[in-house]
Amino acid sequence: MTAFRKPKFALTSKAAPFAIRSERAADVAMRETLLDACFGENRHGRTCQRLRDGRAPAAGLALSAVREGKLVGTVRLWHVSAGGRPALVLGPLAVDPACRELGIGAALMHQALAAARARGHEAVILLGDAPYYARFGFSAEKTGALVLPGPFERDRLLAIEFQAGVLDGAEGMIVPTGAALAKRRSVRALQAHAA
Repeated sequence: MTAFRKPKFALTSKAAPFAIRSERAADVAMRETLLDACFGENRHGRTCQRLRDGRAPAAGLALSAVREGKLVGTVRLWHVSAGGRPALVLGPLAVDPACRELGIGAALMHQALAAARARGHEAVILLGDAPYYARFGFSAEKTGALVLPGPFERDRLLAIEFQAGVLDGAEGMIVPTGAALAKRRSVRALQAHAA
């Protein structure tokens, strides 16, 4: 599924439209390079990575933004249990620093959330900057009794419900529940083996 997003400003000769589509196997190396550039090579040690290690993203919920044949943005969602409630965790969301003024991050968020809702998911959780994610409907209102498997800043644990009340009373650890990576090694394992 490819959707073209029109930026909210006039395109100049240096700007080109971008497309958002499902992630492809050919995107993996470019995605990993982009994530390293955006978050540093130590990103694998972050708390939310513990929810993704060894797991496949939720079906149909790994998206790539492509501009002039180059991967310039990525977002993925993963199955979790939020204190016993099924949910998705979003992340990481990354955009090539050279393309940050084109609205790619917002377009990825809108498309990822619409796809999650269309697939029948009821809630999405993320760890991020509350002022940025509030415009997409995220808040800390339902996450006060939830914890992550590692250190995190409480005010950055945010959620959005697609079905009102699905996270009411949710408390406890957020744990991964998605499918294990099958018959292929995770990128992190491949990188460790190559070193």
